[in-house]
Amino acid sequence: MSSSNPSILSHVSIGSNHFDRAVAFYDAVLATLGCRRVMSVPGAAAWGREYPEFWVQQPIDGKPAGVGNGVHFAFFAHDPAQVRAFWDAALAAGASGDGEPGPRPHYGPAYYGCFVRDLDGHKIEATFWDTSVDGGHP
Repeated sequence: MSSSNPSILSHVSIGSNHFDRAVAFYDAVLATLGCRRVMSVPGAAAWGREYPEFWVQQPIDGKPAGVGNGVHFAFFAHDPAQVRAFWDAALAAGASGDGEPGPRPHYGPAYYGCFVRDLDGHKIEATFWDTSVDGGHP
């Protein structure tokens, strides 16, 4: 890992009650954003561009995975076309739509994104921040 990594998080993990299906889902969906599965161990898999940042796993305590109300995970897209590809791949892989691709002015003039629910009901997002827009995110 380079010393110029701009991330503030090492990784996040979500539980799945459909692990094999979830792995196939995230293989397809995250590929649209230039991510790949970078690590797999029994009962867990991780995706990233360079290192394992987003994990899907069977809950370590053996109890069913749950979905947190108000929790969602957002992935950076390089442009609006990647947001659309993420949306299309997610729906094709069995996700349900929770906000079609498009601008959300209430999030700021630079925001363009979409929201879906994965196979376990987790809310995930692809977002593009157009830094060329006045008032754009860093």
